[in-house]
Amino acid sequence: MRSQIQYSGFLRGINVGGHALIKMAELQRTFERMGLKNVRTLLASGNVVFETGQAVEKRLTKKIETELKAAFKYDIAVMLRSLDDLNALRSAEPFRGIKVTPDIRLYVTFLPEAAKPWTITIPFASARNELRIPGVAPREVFSVVDLSKGRGTTEAMNILEKEFGSKITTRNWNTILKILEQTERA
Repeated sequence: MRSQIQYSGFLRGINVGGHALIKMAELQRTFERMGLKNVRTLLASGNVVFETGQAVEKRLTKKIETELKAAFKYDIAVMLRSLDDLNALRSAEPFRGIKVTPDIRLYVTFLPEAAKPWTITIPFASARNELRIPGVAPREVFSVVDLSKGRGTTEAMNILEKEFGSKITTRNWNTILKILEQTERA
């Protein structure tokens, strides 16, 4: 029997700003109809944890995107990471040394594939220091948004999209930690 791989799927742009409204129970059923096992959703922003014997991530991503389009009539980009990948990110402590205050938000942006050469230098800080990128991994960008600088998360995400393309999705670092906690308890 093929061993099961635990994945987390991060869906871009659902249930944000009134766009692509999808109920999590419906999303869960759609993933289950694809033959994926132990499907769970976390929060309403398109985070799905599941198990599968499918080890070819690109093929699995394409299958999920195709099935989501058929079910919900939206093009929904999906970034998959195995839970081993997420654990490795956590172990790397990408935000070590960042002082978290009520105005500081920590994010990880998932890229569909290894980043092409970019125009910014890492570590990066925007002109007003509202967005900092302390580090990157092959398919992730770690960013720090300082809301006290007068600009919000949306502006910072626009900078990331301009640099890394529109087929990316960003999650609060706490969401990643919750996904890992949830799967460790399951």
